[in-house]
Amino acid sequence: MRPWSRALSGFCRSQPSRNFSTSMRLRITNQVYSCVRRPDDLHTYLLLSSSSRTPLITFWTTSWCATCHVVAPLLKSVIESGVGEAEGGVGYCEVQYDSPDIMSGGLGMEYMVTSIPTLLSFDAGEAQVRTKVSDGKRMADRSFLEDWIRNEAKRHGGRGGGSGGIGVLGGLFGSWR
Repeated sequence: MRPWSRALSGFCRSQPSRNFSTSMRLRITNQVYSCVRRPDDLHTYLLLSSSSRTPLITFWTTSWCATCHVVAPLLKSVIESGVGEAEGGVGYCEVQYDSPDIMSGGLGMEYMVTSIPTLLSFDAGEAQVRTKVSDGKRMADRSFLEDWIRNEAKRHGGRGGGSGGIGVLGGLFGSWR
């Protein structure tokens, strides 16, 4: 038997190990992307977050917004500290709303961003407008940001292969246990 095949032989059993899912979990880390000044950049980050099955948190800001200059570093530090990683992780980027390409691209209208600053999460490429936050005072509260990020990070769990959530088949057939 080859040395590498001996090492892998434990994973090729006829019955899966009960602890396989917990022992083989990868550590998910939050991703902080560079600032978005063009619509193509946002679409690239949306694709990256969809492929990694993590929500993308966007902070819509402008160069003249005083509240944004307070909230942006706080939000970035919360995400870099690992808030939301235990729930599956998030991606994060700032969108420069007053950038000429963003304004002419109509992204604010497309995603219903009507005030600055705005926190908007995307899951599977779709804007989560129900959880959008436009209140600058709430965004300046670290504990509010931590709770909001954790809730948004939990979104990824209900999508895709065998997550155990109640999907179409789970709702029809119930639990298999």
